[in-house]
Parts: sequence; structure tokens; C-alpha cells
Amino acid sequence: MSPIEKLVALYLVIMNVYAFALMRIDKIRAVKDRRHRIPERRLLGASALGGSLGAFAAMRMFRHKTKHAAFAAGIPVMLVVHIALLIWLESL
Repeated sequence: MSPIEKLVALYLVIMNVYAFALMRIDKIRAVKDRRHRIPERRLLGASALGGSLGAFAAMRMFRHKTKHAAFAAGIPVMLVVHIALLIWLESL
């Protein structure tokens, strides 16, 4: 594994943990009816920047944002795109 591949792998791990944590924190705040929720833009942004697997796992595990179209359709699409990009980059 080249240094660049290691850096990309580390970045993806960090982004997925971050997206997962954001979804978990937002779910806790939603249940407790707190005002300071995490904006959907931040949740989707973290997913788009490489955290789609973590966000998807959190959606399923915590049953959070599953009825919102942007999440129910958007996160799986992002995940497929990210997987396709990784496969394409690996073939270079």
C-alpha cells in the first residue's frame, strides 16, 4: 500500500467515524427534544465528503433520518458513488 493509499484510507476512516458520530449525537438530541440539533446540511455534507458508509450504518442502527428523502435516497446513492470511485481509483 502506497503512502497516498494509506492517507486516503485514514481520511475515509476518520470521515466515516465522524459521520456516524454526528448521526448518533443528532438522534440523541432528537429523542431528548433538544433545540441544538445538528443541521441536515452538516450531516449530508459529512456523508458527501466520504462518510456515507458511517452515515448509512448510523441511519440503520439508530433508525434516524430514515423517512427523510434526502437521507433515505441520498446516503445510499452517495455510498454507491464512493464505492465506484474507490474501485475506479484502484484500477488506475
